[in-house]
Amino acid sequence: MLYFVLKYLHVIGASVLLGTGAGIAFFMLLAHRTGNTATIAAVARIVVIADFLFTATAVVAQPITGVALAWLAGYSLSEGWIVLSIALYILTGVFWLPVVWMQMEMGNLASEAAKAGDPLPARYIRLFWLWFAFGFPAFAAVLGIFWLMIARPTIEW
Repeated sequence: MLYFVLKYLHVIGASVLLGTGAGIAFFMLLAHRTGNTATIAAVARIVVIADFLFTATAVVAQPITGVALAWLAGYSLSEGWIVLSIALYILTGVFWLPVVWMQMEMGNLASEAAKAGDPLPARYIRLFWLWFAFGFPAFAAVLGIFWLMIARPTIEW
């Protein structure tokens, strides 16, 4: 029973990572497209809260449930698909951590522009495109992890 509870929690955590990531990207992109500084500031505040509440919780739970599942199922952490999953997980984190900071900074810049009645500053635009670019490798890595969890292919090193 413990194995199935851990598996359930692991799959839920993976789904939260994928779903929250996609949702945050969707809402930030749509807010940006409005060009409305107040809207961008409000949405950025909300997605940062979502990142800390949902994504960060899943980020902590995934390695715990993953290692416990591997141990209970008798898998070695040195199996190819597990090693690749861990590498992709780290890659996702390398892109996700700066994205959270970028979202906070973009929200602050949009909020300042809204208060002053100014357009979005050039720094916001640069951060937005960097944020946008960082989403692709992170999202692709999470999709890769999903595939590895489902397929568990034999990967020789």
